[in-house]
Amino acid sequence: MTSTPTRSSGHSTAGTVLRTEFKLFTREPAALFWIVVFPPLLLGILGLIPDFREVGEDGVSVISLYVSIMPMVAMLFAAVATMPTVVAAYREQRVLRRLSTTPARPRDLLLAQYVLHGAAALLGSILAIVVAIVAFDVTLPQNMVGFIGVMLIVLAASLAIGGLVTGLAPTAKIATTLGTVLLFPLMFTAGLWLPVSAMPDLLGDIVTWTPFGAAALALDATVQGDWPSLVHVLVVAGWAVVTGALAARYFRWE
Repeated sequence: MTSTPTRSSGHSTAGTVLRTEFKLFTREPAALFWIVVFPPLLLGILGLIPDFREVGEDGVSVISLYVSIMPMVAMLFAAVATMPTVVAAYREQRVLRRLSTTPARPRDLLLAQYVLHGAAALLGSILAIVVAIVAFDVTLPQNMVGFIGVMLIVLAASLAIGGLVTGLAPTAKIATTLGTVLLFPLMFTAGLWLPVSAMPDLLGDIVTWTPFGAAALALDATVQGDWPSLVHVLVVAGWAVVTGALAARYFRWE
């Protein structure tokens, strides 16, 4: 006689949820385009601008700055623009209500979304860096250990912010609206339109305390071979911890 699955079988339940969500995730070409394809594509388009390829007096070209910016763009599309809409649609269609009758827990679904969207963001980040190196002869960050370390903290902060939006949005329409409202200001603070280091004093000081403004400065330091400022790392980590805790607190099936 087979026993009914219980909530004690956490690992197998989490694995089942992850496998199911992976199959569904791979059937969303639009989401994969914005996360995986768009960042390296945008970098390639920017690299075609002659002025962006010219090396300045400081020995740095504009396109080389995007080695740290485009990975953050991939993370933002994954965590803020895509993930909340997916889960909110589940909530709106009562999929989460049906899932709540199984041994699965809310954290299993949230963790699966973190893993899938995080992996897609990392893939988009790697492709953007490869395009910069192959197409525009941009060198790898001189402090690769620091670069990778900061990138992982930034990814955690991105997913935590997206997780909070996921928990608060009751419908896919509201999730899309919230994601759009957050996406463009966060991309601005990441330096997509104006590098954080080049922002005017007051604006730069304010942006430094945002998760992606601090991340941009920390990543820039590693690109140049230095270690990031501890303050910048703590700002990003603080955003990750606080928003991650809030995401876990407010995520519900309905």
